[in-house]
Amino acid sequence: MASFETESIEFKSQFTEEIYKEVIAFANTDGGILYIGIDNEGNAVGLDNVDQEYTRITNGIRDAIQPDVTMFVRYSIQENKVVRITVSEGTNKPYYLRAKGLKPNGVFVRQGASSVPASPEQIRQMIKDSDGDAFEAMRSLEQELTFHAAAAAFQKYGADFGAEKYLALGMVQPGGTLFTNLALLLSDQCRHTTKIAVFGDDANTEFKDSKEFGGSVFKQLEDAFDYLSLCNKTSAVFKGLERIEHPDYPEAAVREALLNALVHRDYSFSGSIIINVNESEMEFVSIGGLLPGLFPEDIRSGISQPRNHALAEVFHRLRLIESYGTGIRRIYHLYENCSEKPRIEVTANTFKMVLPNQNAAGTSDAGTSAERTLPITEAQKAKVMEFIDKNGQITDAEIQSLLGLKKTRAFTLAKKMRDEGMIAMIGRGKSKRYVAD
Repeated sequence: MASFETESIEFKSQFTEEIYKEVIAFANTDGGILYIGIDNEGNAVGLDNVDQEYTRITNGIRDAIQPDVTMFVRYSIQENKVVRITVSEGTNKPYYLRAKGLKPNGVFVRQGASSVPASPEQIRQMIKDSDGDAFEAMRSLEQELTFHAAAAAFQKYGADFGAEKYLALGMVQPGGTLFTNLALLLSDQCRHTTKIAVFGDDANTEFKDSKEFGGSVFKQLEDAFDYLSLCNKTSAVFKGLERIEHPDYPEAAVREALLNALVHRDYSFSGSIIINVNESEMEFVSIGGLLPGLFPEDIRSGISQPRNHALAEVFHRLRLIESYGTGIRRIYHLYENCSEKPRIEVTANTFKMVLPNQNAAGTSDAGTSAERTLPITEAQKAKVMEFIDKNGQITDAEIQSLLGLKKTRAFTLAKKMRDEGMIAMIGRGKSKRYVAD
């Protein structure tokens, strides 16, 4: 009989619920042996009623620990007074106290001769090692989940939702007891948020307002879209007696860009979806660049490889998205008559979709406004060319300042000068400028 505790040996003189922590630590690390009825010095003090304690121990380990660890635990009674518990390393880590959940105070690992709480990083790594790299299918660190917003969304879009659907949707792992990260995203307890900031200048430095939306991704979709609709101003023009209204951003384009950010972001990273709005454009920034092998031109062509297959399938089931890749194509189609086109900007860790303000940029059918029908004078053109001769280039903002024009009027002037071969446009969006042709 061993007379001292080690990394793989632990003594307990009597049965207490502390033994659950030791079993968990052994199962989460490299296994070990736990003796009940031996004191810290290695002396066999024995149990008063070994049969009764044996039953308490086996039932307690079965009921107190999640996932089921019993297949990795063997019991024996030695000298009719000591219970020996042999614990093998488990294959469904992390094991944890049912009453505490997948949190540091519920998950333990062996460190030297002690069992200590696991760090959040250790817990995530154990989940990844056991469940694989598919974030959606991994066990959620939070298991106390509710689905009020999800149930309301499924009802709104005419689909069935309930506990009997969880497995088919991918919200629980096989066995139907543990919620996955997909369930966390759909739940009211979703940790990820969507942040919207409104700025008064194109450089996004003059802050005007901000909102942060949390909860289920369904709630974030509704709340964020409603707020963006308030930011989507409408310009009215007249054609004869007919009043024609043009929103700054096509409503359907805003919807598709928001859906794309929610469905395709990398949720394995913390942080929020960021949406910035100013007078010139609306940009949607989501965490996670393109998957390996994809390029921005592929996305514009309609090629799609969803990062979150199960989440995309849920949105497809509710007909919020039609099929993979069509949303981006639809956005570009909605801007076919606009001088400024949407832009996709990608880094290693971010994906950005930029929607131009079509009233600021100008559209082919927006030329019915009274302002745009005013004649472009030769004096205005001469001033622009004089500015370019002196400075080498000119921007839309500089045309507005130079001639005292509004954005739409400045666009009309620049377009006419381009059509006449006087100037050429270089760049897009914030980098757009004009040079002599």
